[in-house]
Formats: sequence, C-alpha cells, structure tokens
Amino acid sequence: MKDQQYDAIVIGTGITGGWAAKELCENGLKTLVLERGRMIKHIEDYHTANLDPWDMPNGGRITREIKERKFKQHRTGYVTDPVCEHFFVDDTKHPYNEVRRFDWIRGYHVGGKSLMWGRQSYRLSEMDFEANKKDGNGVDWPVRYKDIAPWYSHVEEYIGISGEKLGLPQLPDSEFLKPLPLNCAEDDFRISVAKNMNGRVVTPARVAHITEGTKPGLGRTTCQYRNRCMRGCPYGAYFSSNSSTLPAAEATGNMTLRPHSIVHKIIYDEKTKKASEVEVIDAETKQRHTFKAKIIFLCASTVPSTSILMQSTSKRFPNGLGNDSGELGHNIMDHHFVVGAYAEIENFKEKYYKGRKPGGIYIPRFRNIGGDSNSKDFVRGYGYQGGAWRESMSEVVAELKYGPELKEEILKPGGWRIGVTGFGETLPNHNNRMYLDYDKLDEWGLPTVTFDADFGENELAMREDMKDQAVKMFKAAGYKNVIGYDSIESRAMGLGIHEMGTARMGHDPKTSVLNRYNQIHACKNVFVTDGSFMTSSACQNPSLTYMAFTARAANYAAEQIKNGNL
Repeated sequence: MKDQQYDAIVIGTGITGGWAAKELCENGLKTLVLERGRMIKHIEDYHTANLDPWDMPNGGRITREIKERKFKQHRTGYVTDPVCEHFFVDDTKHPYNEVRRFDWIRGYHVGGKSLMWGRQSYRLSEMDFEANKKDGNGVDWPVRYKDIAPWYSHVEEYIGISGEKLGLPQLPDSEFLKPLPLNCAEDDFRISVAKNMNGRVVTPARVAHITEGTKPGLGRTTCQYRNRCMRGCPYGAYFSSNSSTLPAAEATGNMTLRPHSIVHKIIYDEKTKKASEVEVIDAETKQRHTFKAKIIFLCASTVPSTSILMQSTSKRFPNGLGNDSGELGHNIMDHHFVVGAYAEIENFKEKYYKGRKPGGIYIPRFRNIGGDSNSKDFVRGYGYQGGAWRESMSEVVAELKYGPELKEEILKPGGWRIGVTGFGETLPNHNNRMYLDYDKLDEWGLPTVTFDADFGENELAMREDMKDQAVKMFKAAGYKNVIGYDSIESRAMGLGIHEMGTARMGHDPKTSVLNRYNQIHACKNVFVTDGSFMTSSACQNPSLTYMAFTARAANYAAEQIKNGNL
C-alpha cells in the first residue's frame, strides 16, 4: 500500500525522536513521526502516577510469577515494579538472544524511554571528544566540544536542567536552573571531600527537572518532590517527549504522528543514490505500508535503529544501509556501574529532610585529567552518583516489641546512611557487537537481535579504583561501617541503559557509518541521531548529548533542504 509523501520522516518518539520532530516541524517541514508502540497521552495515561503502595495489589510488590516470566527484565531490579512495568517492554513478547549477557531495556510507546529515563544530564567535555585520538582507542570524533556547545545550550534552555556552575574542564557547565538542595548529610560529605580529597568536588545531581518557573510544553511547572518520575509526571516537571517536544511539534501543524508502526526497512533508490521510502508494518493488523520523504531521521534507540539499517539491504548496500565500513552493529558500549561504597553517619539524628527529591549528589570525574590524577592501571575515567538518606524505621526486634511499643518504634526514623555508585567509561571495541538472527523471528516476521558483548580489562581495572576511592572518601569523612562493593552478578552490558555506538560517526567512511552531521556517509538523506552515533561513551549520562546532536542535525538537514542540497 502506497501512502503520501512528506518532507521528513522521524522514526521513534523518544528523547531524540521528539527533538527531531520539534526542530524539523518548526523549520516548516511536513513531518511524519513513526512509533512502533501504542499512544501515551500526557497526564491521561499515567495511571499509576498518584497511587500509593496501599492502592496497589500486594502493596505494590512484584509477584513470583512476574519474576519468573520476566526474568531478563527483573535482572535490573526495578523495571518489573508494578507501578511502572507497563512502560517497559515484555521480553517474552519481544524476545532477544544473548551470547554474553546483555540487559536490553526498552519502551515501545509514544515517548519511549523519555518517560522512564534517569534524567541525569551532563555535557561531554573537550577531553571526551579528544580521547579516542589521544589514546588510540576506536576512531577520532569528527566534532569537538565547540561544535556542540551551542546546541547543548539550545536544548538546556528549552527543557530545564537544575545544577550549579563549577567551571570544571572535565564537566562543562550547563544553562542551569537552581540546583536541588543537598540534605544535611550530603552537605557534610561535600564539605569533607573539599577538605580532604585534593580538588574533588561533590555537587547536586544535574537533572532535567524544573526547579523554578516554567518551561514550554503542556503546562510544565516546578518539581513537586514526589520522586515518582518513572510513572510519568502529571506536572511535566521533568523533561519528556510527551510533555515537551512532541506538543511543540504538533502545535506547528506540520506533524503527523502514527503509533503502532513498526519500521521494517528503509528503501534505497539506486538511481538517485538516496533513501526514498520507509516500509512500515502495522503492529495491530500486520499490513504493510510505505511512506516517502526527502529526509529520514532514525531515532528509534540504538539497537532498533541499527537493526533497521541492517534490515535495509540493497544491491548497493548488501550488508545493511550505510555499512561500507563493516562497523554497523559493532563497538557497542554502555556505562559500567553497581560498584562503590556505603556507610553510616552518626550525626544529624535530630534532622530530617523534606519531600523526596529526584536527585542526590554527583562527583565529577577526577581520574586521568592530568598530573597526579593519572592512573597507570587504566585510561579514561568515571564519576559517582549517590545520596544520603535516613532508614525508614528504627531496628525492631519482633520478640521484644509488640502492640503500642511496636507502633511507637516504627514511627521513628532510623539512622543516616550514604552511598555512591560509580559510572565508568567503556572503551569502543569492535568485538562487542549485536547482530540479527533470521532463524528466530518475532511475531511480525522480523529477525531478532543477538548480543555478544562484555566489559574488558580496562573497565575491570577501573572498577577496582571506583570501589577503593569511594571507601577512602567515606573513611576520610569519619563515617562508620564503610563497606565497598562490586556487584559482580549484575556486571553486564545494558544494565546502565546507556547502550550506544553501533553506527558510529567518524571522519572516514572506511571506519565509520556517519559523518559529522549524523548523516550516513554514502546516503546523505538518512540521519541517525540516537545513541547509535556515539564514537566513545565518556562517563557521563548520554541523553543530553543525544538531544544536542539531534537538534544540530535536524537544523542542518532543514537548511540543506531549503538550499536544494537534499
């Protein structure tokens, strides 16, 4: 079935798809936005957003049946939670394969993972964009910080990022709203690190939450400190496609949104040497459609976008659209974490905190940034995320307390605890890959994905330092019962939900898939702006970077169309 022509097609509605749609539509392009999953309407479809544990079956606890049926998803520890599991893909309906363990976490609905993301938002620095070239891992980025800095600002001013300016070269400042306040224990830790740890910094987490005023979108206002973000925010206080960018795109009158549209492939025209159409399978009827456009933006998330390119074979591209380099599907990266330390804080028992703020503390990278910070054991670096809290109740020994005494005890807050976990950079490695299995098809007749990837020696060496330094910082602060940890059983790619790099950008078509504007080298009207394009991972949460590159690429594409180049 043939359908009408558009100026642009955007595949995916998550963090990057929403931004691509907004920028293209505001540039006057008639844009078709395709989403493989169901429609999610802002506020209306956040049906657990205001539920308390006693409103949920089993007090909101997961059942044994769910644990067993969704065993891959349950490895994360939270995506099977009844209050939010409806936003995460059921692996039994959408299976994938593992040579080496990979936790592939997905959201197939309008808004994608922008509804469930962790909201930590940090810029990459000049040293991140230079790292590959300097230490010889992977290929050189075709851009530098100065190329992306204006687009970071463009995105930040629109969505709202809370934080404090530090002036650190390894972590550039953003356009900030006021930071989330530290509680008394977190502030105590900040003071201790500044005093004892040779230039290290503790700062409030930089999160995509409105802390003052409003931002464009559907009634976006300040954070209410509910910390129920993963259920969808009725206040639009954190950034999502549903509350912000998609409404902006719709307001132009240029957007057509089509849910339940599974993209099978992009069709390449041998005569024009451009992509001409997108073939779509209706998720409900399984009927096939094709849509024409001048430009195509792949924003389906790293693995789905790369899968679409792999399925898009032709005489010109027998191994997948744009895969002249043979790097498509390779170099998959993620951040390694679940390593750090916990401790008890004896002070501040007379103090408590107000509300449930959606962010704790962040410790920027302090390794391999020059001088005494350099390590002989590993390259690149890591940062820490964490926070301090009071235990929910005093220790209760059932044999000694009951009735009124029990009631009195459980109403008392417990002691203060603090914890940090490191987020470390993963080096690009050609042997870390995903590929398609045509012998195992899904219910729409499409190949399933197989993962074969793991962390290497550099990452494992880094983890030792991540644990040791966390312990040293807590001990220097005088905290008690300091325990370092490295959760080996949870140490697998994908768990960070920062998968990236499978269609990397670079200077040379022989070693990369995309150019400096996120265009496929040999098919210039196809842009890939989700995590696929990342040439290295840095150690910062990557979503802000995805958004900045998407906005940059979309405006470049619109300009090229206006100039008759696309």
